[in-house]
Formats: sequence, structure tokens, C-alpha cells
Amino acid sequence: MRLLHTSDWHLGRRFHSEDLVPAQRLFLDHLVDTARTENVDAVLVAGDIYDRAIPSLDAVRLFNHALHQLADLDVPIVMISGNHDSAHRLGVASGLLARTGIHLRTDPATCDTPVLLEDADGPVAVYGIPYLEPSMVRTVLEAEAVSHRAVLTAALDRIRADLTSNQPTGTRSVILAHAFVTPGTGQPEERDRTEESISERDITVGGVAHVGADIFDGIDYVALGHLHGAQRVTDRIHYSGSPLAYSFSEARHTKSITLVDFTPQDAPALTRRPCPVPRRLERVTGFMDDLLTSPAYEPLKDAWLEITLTDTALPFEAMARLRRRFPHTADLKHRPAHIPAQATNTATYSDRIRGRSDLDITTDFINSMRGTDPTPDEHALLQQAVEASRLNEQQKETV
Repeated sequence: MRLLHTSDWHLGRRFHSEDLVPAQRLFLDHLVDTARTENVDAVLVAGDIYDRAIPSLDAVRLFNHALHQLADLDVPIVMISGNHDSAHRLGVASGLLARTGIHLRTDPATCDTPVLLEDADGPVAVYGIPYLEPSMVRTVLEAEAVSHRAVLTAALDRIRADLTSNQPTGTRSVILAHAFVTPGTGQPEERDRTEESISERDITVGGVAHVGADIFDGIDYVALGHLHGAQRVTDRIHYSGSPLAYSFSEARHTKSITLVDFTPQDAPALTRRPCPVPRRLERVTGFMDDLLTSPAYEPLKDAWLEITLTDTALPFEAMARLRRRFPHTADLKHRPAHIPAQATNTATYSDRIRGRSDLDITTDFINSMRGTDPTPDEHALLQQAVEASRLNEQQKETV
């Protein structure tokens, strides 16, 4: 049994001011070509098909193009919705699409309805768990609490019950999920062992965004989406990562799709196939005059650049001048060389909040206004307000 695992297409997303639709189309053609030449038995897409709940017309057209190509492969396609997708919109016509072999899993209530495959070693049941917003799915899944761990546990309980009661003994199991999963039990110190990037939307609930890998114990392979770096969580749990870099924090990622080969006894064997690179990403730091005149920077003319200028004062029309030599300069920062990075006040607001949760930002605001951190009661109120705001936005996107 050979599966192809991909995720986080983010169709319609832009890279700063650059249109990525042509690069995304090139990736989708590459995906279909790989599935065909590698003779895969199924394609798994682990969420964030679109970048927005209400996608652009170009993104919808691109998805339509992808659906036709995938249907022509004549192998099962299993897709789930991610936290960027509107589950309701993505799931429209899912019943009709299933007749073509494209199985969209966007309704949490159907997470225990598998797509059944079979090879010489017997049956394989593929389950799709769409992104689970705890406050919105707790009742549907009869979860014990409003948390990522609780709702995923409830979904896994349903899946294990189906494996036990409805599938033949020895059926192998595959799960698609869209979540932040860490090794072990998901304790805070384990978060550092799973690589994040700044282009992933925060999914924190109750101060916790992640769950431990132990929640998937007994599953033969877990195809994850959400984190943009291809990475191993355990031998049987992997992120395929996004096919394109969506922020400069991903500049050193090798973007790929994952081929998963089942073996009779051992954990599945994985092979990562690199994706087409539309334009490489580079981060450059230096003085304006050096950047504009030094031959050493000539190889960067065709790259997407994040440039940090170290001049004492920000040069006049810096971006326009830099783009005359480096036309694909996407981001410009200013950090004077004589001022330590931790002491500079020139960092932009986006620099200061990058990588921080909404709760961290609001807590810092209280501190900056009155010079003290929130009390425990105030911290609890802030947490409730942040989660209520995030849930309100999530509900708007699903309308």
C-alpha cells in the first residue's frame, strides 16, 4: 500500500505582495504527476486547502482545476478541512464528489466513517478528522471539556469503536488530522521539539494549542497538517508540511510531499519528494551602500529577500532603491548596527508580536500601561476575552 500525504496548500495566499497562484498551480501539477508516476493507492490532503474561509475567485478556480486532475488519477482522494478553511463551504457537494473518488471530510460527526482500501495484506481504513474548534464541536462529539485534547480524544474514541465493531480483525488504520501535535503527552517542554513557523494561525484554547502524540496510540499512520515544516513526530505520526514557503521563517525548509509505504510489521517507510521552488528565499543584513554596490550580492537578484538595514538612520526611499537592484525584495527592516538588537526601539509592531499568542500580546499591553502584570483573576478574564473573540471570528467564517 502506497499513500501520498500532502497538506497546507493555502490556495489563494500571497507572499507579501507576490501572487502565488502560478506557483501553486505548478505544485498541483507536480503533485498529480508524482501520484501517477509513483503508482500511489490513495492521496491524503490534511487540511488548509484554502488560505481563507471565503477564498478568492482565483483560488476557487485553482481548486476546481486540482479536483479535475485528481479525479483523473482514478485512485481515492481523502481531504479534510483545516483551521483556515470554512468547513461548510469546502464540504459543499461532498456527496457528489465522493462518487468520483474524492472524499471530503469536513463534518466532525462523520470522522468515524472511513474510506476503505485494500491490498495484498488486507484492508486499510482511512479516517478524516477535520480541524476541530473545541467550543464548536464539543457537543457534537460529546467531549468531556472544551480543549483540543478533549475533542480529539472524543473523535479517536469514535474511530477506535468503528475499528473494533465494524472492520475486520487486522484492519490497518490511517488518520488525517489538522492539529498541533507534539511527541509524548503534550507537556509544555515538548512543544520546543516540534518546529513552528510564523505563517501558521494561532489555535490556542485555554492557553494550550497542542496535544501529545499519545492520543493516537495504536493507529498505524497519522497524516498531519497545520505545521508548515515537514517533520516527524513519531515513527507513525508525520507532518508533510506546506508545499511552498509562506513566510521568511520557512526560508530553510525543504518543501516536499510524502510517500508512505506500508510494510507488514514495521512502521511505514517514508520518502519525501521535493516540491518545485518558484523562487528561493533569503534573509540579508547589511548597510545600504554595500547592498547596492557589492558584487557579493549579485546572486540574490532573483531571490525573494527579507533585508535588514544596519545604517544608523533609515535611508531615504530605501525600498524603492533596493528594488532597483533586487526586484523581489519583499520585506524591509531597520536595525542600526550600533544599537543591540534587544535594546532597539526601531522594531516594527509586527516584529514585536511575531510568534506570540494573542493572550501574550494582551498581557504585555496591560504591563506596558501600568507597569505590572495582570493578576491571576485578570489573566483569567483576558483569556476568556481572547477565546471569545477568536470563537466569534471562527463562527463568522463558517456562516
